[in-house]
Amino acid sequence: MELLQLHYFRTVARLEHMSKAAQEIRIAQPALSKTISRLEEDLGVPLFDRKGRNIQLNSYGKVFLKKVETALSVLEEGRKEVEDLAGMERGRVFLSTTTHKCFSDLIGSFISMHPDVKLQINQATTQEKVKQLRDGDIDFCITFPPLELEGIGGKSFLTEEILLAVPLTHRFANRKGIDLSELADDSFISIKEGNPFRGMTDDFCKKAGFAPNIVCEVDELSAISHFLRTGIGVALLPETLIEDKKTPFHLIHIDKPICQRTYQIAWLEKRYLSIAARKFLDFVDHYFNEFRKQNNQVSPQANLMSQKS
Repeated sequence: MELLQLHYFRTVARLEHMSKAAQEIRIAQPALSKTISRLEEDLGVPLFDRKGRNIQLNSYGKVFLKKVETALSVLEEGRKEVEDLAGMERGRVFLSTTTHKCFSDLIGSFISMHPDVKLQINQATTQEKVKQLRDGDIDFCITFPPLELEGIGGKSFLTEEILLAVPLTHRFANRKGIDLSELADDSFISIKEGNPFRGMTDDFCKKAGFAPNIVCEVDELSAISHFLRTGIGVALLPETLIEDKKTPFHLIHIDKPICQRTYQIAWLEKRYLSIAARKFLDFVDHYFNEFRKQNNQVSPQANLMSQKS
């Protein structure tokens, strides 16, 4: 049994398609098929059920895949640990995150301060992030709400308020605080369904006793401000998204229900974290400690409210 066979098997098992797996691995399909067949001969059992061109992982394959993933993960951790000890690897960190200016600034600052460390970043859904962690494909993921899953450790590093944004001509444009239930009959501008932020804000409205009347959906939160100018509706926005004191809309604190979101950086507890990964984790902690201090001194909401008083 060879290590390469295990890598090939894991890819075929994930895709359950020989041609797609061969294309991803970048080898000829006959060579891949032959490699999998030799592995099955070594084990003495078939790992896939084959029906014409279709293949499907069978019960033997499912049991073997779990062990292969564990073995490959342990070997990768061993490689990183040895390289750390030998000083061979300057550093590489694999991170799955979401779009947020705070994180873009964080990553930019980290790269500037640690040019010897390479960050590889991808965007994924929460479910995909959990799978990537468990498969050992990433060192960390940034998510909200915090993950509470067995075997996954994490640290919450940022809690931000979700504010109500209304056009300057809105009947509540002179308000500083509000119960969300007062907006039950209003039209809302929101991010598209399926986005975690959309699910969270829909839940806030549900707690307030209504389902929001969505009249406009956008792909990015940053696009909402453009539609607020038109006066077609109101929106819920995270306070850290607000940078400019002079916005074309008015921000209102939501008294009820409590509208906040908390971000977490998470990792697989049994996974070895390289020196570079630990350096990144420490940097995240320090960066957002400083961010909280600055944000508490002069928050976006306080800036805008002071203009109205």
